[in-house]
Order: sequence, then structure tokens, then C-alpha cells
Amino acid sequence: MLDALDRRRSVPSKQLGAPGPDDETLLRMLRSAVRVPDHGKRVPFRFLRIRGEARHALGRRLAQRSRERDPNVSDAAVEKDRHRFDAAPLILAVIAQVGPDEKIPAQERLLTAGCVCFALLQAAQACGFGAQWLTGWAAYDPKIARELGLGADETLVGFVHLGTPALEAPERERPDPAALLSDWTPPTSGAGA
Repeated sequence: MLDALDRRRSVPSKQLGAPGPDDETLLRMLRSAVRVPDHGKRVPFRFLRIRGEARHALGRRLAQRSRERDPNVSDAAVEKDRHRFDAAPLILAVIAQVGPDEKIPAQERLLTAGCVCFALLQAAQACGFGAQWLTGWAAYDPKIARELGLGADETLVGFVHLGTPALEAPERERPDPAALLSDWTPPTSGAGA
């Protein structure tokens, strides 16, 4: 199992093509992806499937919104936004529910939704697909959020692009866990007493 985790790689969305997961495979992937830590059993996330012509319609809307946000934006940037969802046959928007909750802080619910994104990347690879979790400005734009049907208490955690890899994603340099690990030691007596 650790070998599978060690082999996980993001495949650039531009390198993802058809076929994407069919409905049965997607639901199987989601069954694994929702098995994340969830303090209070709030299930503070949901999925929005974007496929077919809807991908291109969303790209056109991003291009239009890009010009609204910045009338001086370059044509190249607008075209990049227009084609942002063209390659992968399936995109899942992962949406976190972070509204008021008396017991579970919004950050904990947001982290749960983030764990879902990562678990979905792992599930996709286990099913033979490639995936990439992306955000970009569109994930944080309130007008795009409204057009995607997000409520006032929801936030977009990311777009997970899913498809068949056109090539094997190369390994990249990873951080050394030993360099990131330190030990906590209690303060000496008198401090904080």
C-alpha cells in the first residue's frame, strides 16, 4: 500500500484525454475518496461534475469573466482561460461547506474537503486514470462560484481533472521528511508557569 502512495503523481490536465471514468468507475472512486477524517460527521463537501459541452461553456465563461475582472488582460491569458477545461474529459469541482457550525470550526471542514481532493487523486490512479487538482483564480471568484451554484456558505476547494494520461508523469523531487521533522520539548521550569 505504501508503494501505491509513493507512486502517486499528478498528471498535467493538458495531458489527460478520453476516456475518462464511466459513471460506475467514478462512483467507485468517490466511495474511496469520501473515506476521510470528518470531525463531527458533517460530510462538509459535495461534488459538481463538469463534462461534455459543459467544460467548454465554463471555459467560455471564464474567458468572459477574465475580461470583466481586468479589461487590460492579455489575449493569451484570456485564451488560456477559455481552454482551461478542454483536455480532461471529466472535471469534478469539490465544494466545501463552511458555514456556521456550533461545534466544528470551518477550517476543520475545509481540511476535510481538501482530504477528499487528495483521496480522489489516489483513487483515480488506483483505477488506472490520471488526475490533477487545480484551483486558479476561478476557484476564488465569487461570480464564478455563483454560476456554479455554490451557496453563500460554500467554497470551491478545487477542480479535479480526470482522464487517461497521454504520457507517464515524470517523478519530481520530493522533500526529505527527515528535514521536516523536529521534536517538541517542554519549556524549562519557570517558563509559562
